[in-house]
Amino acid sequence: MQEVKILEIKQSVFAGNDARAEELRQELKERKLFLLNLMSSPGSGKTTTLQRLIPLLKPTLRIGVMEADIDSDVDARAMAEAGVKAIQLHTGGMCHLDAAMTRQGLQGLDPQALDLVILENVGNLVCPAEFDTGAVKNCMILSVPEGHDKPLKYPLMFQVCDAVILNKMDVLPYFDFDLDKCREYIHMRNPNARIFPISARTGEGVDAVAQWLREEVNQWKGETHARY
Repeated sequence: MQEVKILEIKQSVFAGNDARAEELRQELKERKLFLLNLMSSPGSGKTTTLQRLIPLLKPTLRIGVMEADIDSDVDARAMAEAGVKAIQLHTGGMCHLDAAMTRQGLQGLDPQALDLVILENVGNLVCPAEFDTGAVKNCMILSVPEGHDKPLKYPLMFQVCDAVILNKMDVLPYFDFDLDKCREYIHMRNPNARIFPISARTGEGVDAVAQWLREEVNQWKGETHARY
């Protein structure tokens, strides 16, 4: 019987993407441009959180947003209405962005006059976590209705994120969501993850996210003193 040849495609694809992501990150460092990769499941409140966050950042940072979706331009229009440079990325059915796609998006955004670009990744707790986009930092949003056990069920997403935003805290009394357990589970996966409980609807806690992001951008740009 003829021997079957097996190709480890998944490993080679990830390795190639990791190399392209690191190249992009080095270019961003040279240009002093900060790229934040924002991930979550659909409906967790990514766009609403950005609508709250952007007005707090605009006085000191020049911001662009890349909205990644399988279809539609609803989110990009919302960002443009918030007064920032925005571009919509259609993934053609793919459930994530990789480094090459991110580079294409940045070129379309023309980011030379920007300090911060936020990539709102495709809504998914699995695929986006597997592909390095070249971002400086990864952040994800977990909403209260999704449950406090998600760090146990989707470990990689929480392992790769530098910060976790716990959104919809205003509805906490109506859901079986244990905030202390959620913190515990997040730190089981990633002891260094920053955790920010917020309500994008009311604005509660968003100031702390804005302060963290300003500090990260200034550090990336090599500025020892924040401009706020």
